[in-house]
Amino acid sequence: MLTVLVVDDSALMRRRIADLLVEAGFRVETAATGEEALARLPEVDPDVVTLDITMPGMDGLTCLARIMVEHPKPVVMVSALTGAGAGETLEALRLGAVEAVQKPAAGSIGRIGEELVETVRAAASSRPRRVHGLRERLRLARARIVGEDFVAPAPPAPPSVAVEGEVEGVVLVGVSTGGPSTLEDILPLLPAGFPWPVVVAQHMPVAFTATLARRLDEMCALSVVEVERATVLEPGRICIARGGADVELARRGGRLQAVCVPASPDRPWHPNTDRLVTSAMRLLPPDRLVGVLLTGMGNDGAASMAELHARGGRTIAESEDSAVVFGMPQDLIRRGGAGVVLPSDRIAGQLNRWLSPAARRAGPAPGRKD
Repeated sequence: MLTVLVVDDSALMRRRIADLLVEAGFRVETAATGEEALARLPEVDPDVVTLDITMPGMDGLTCLARIMVEHPKPVVMVSALTGAGAGETLEALRLGAVEAVQKPAAGSIGRIGEELVETVRAAASSRPRRVHGLRERLRLARARIVGEDFVAPAPPAPPSVAVEGEVEGVVLVGVSTGGPSTLEDILPLLPAGFPWPVVVAQHMPVAFTATLARRLDEMCALSVVEVERATVLEPGRICIARGGADVELARRGGRLQAVCVPASPDRPWHPNTDRLVTSAMRLLPPDRLVGVLLTGMGNDGAASMAELHARGGRTIAESEDSAVVFGMPQDLIRRGGAGVVLPSDRIAGQLNRWLSPAARRAGPAPGRKD
């Protein structure tokens, strides 16, 4: 039986979360403060910790940082998931929390309670990530890529399809649980001369994606924007799909754009990766698309990227070595749709090799899709 340590200063909230988890088959221990949680960790040795962000005394972020250094465990942050708390929640994910879920409210719990249970269950099989010295980690990774993988950027080659003003191709990224810290392993390592735009479908509520885009924009050589309205795809731009909705590619006025559309009720995850990739395949040939499927529970993106691979497109699945939750990339690999399987810190180097001017002029090697 899996054990969960529930940390919250509210007795009512501890009881509410504990009841949900016990009913789902977990063994539950509780702590009322961050200090108590740290003291109890060695004794309880939980499979997962649920941690409130806002607590008196030691707050949730401080407690999380201590857990990841002293006794690394999968941690699920429990918060109100409001815009005002978006910065703190994203910082928690950067510090190594697996996911953030909404606090179950009084009365009918419904989908919020189901999501909490599903997330805790997925977290139990996840890999806790220590995240220290981000700037130094990025500096060393950039040095390695420049030294080993990256061909110095040059002006993009002419489009392979003669559509005025259209980009040559698009990189499509699907990511869920564990995504913010994983994106930091990849996007800041794409150089200013990167020739294709990037569109990211990160499963996330609407309150968080604008903050995520701003944080990534501060780290990246490329411009990072949230798709809150129709956004033209251009080299040097990373588009983060708006949370709580879906994103599709469309051609308007002869230019490719990322367009925010209402979330499809037929799909459980949003922004939805399969919907993004399918829309891209309607507009561009396979050799002008690259699909990247990263950490996340479930299988969103696996079917569409497997189809892209079967048509001759290039795909990357994050390897189990680095994935916080291996579900999404594992399903792509199982379907035979992963052209390359790589840990997150090597994905930027692979994209740079594929899309450097020299590689694009040469095209794929005979008999190879990637």
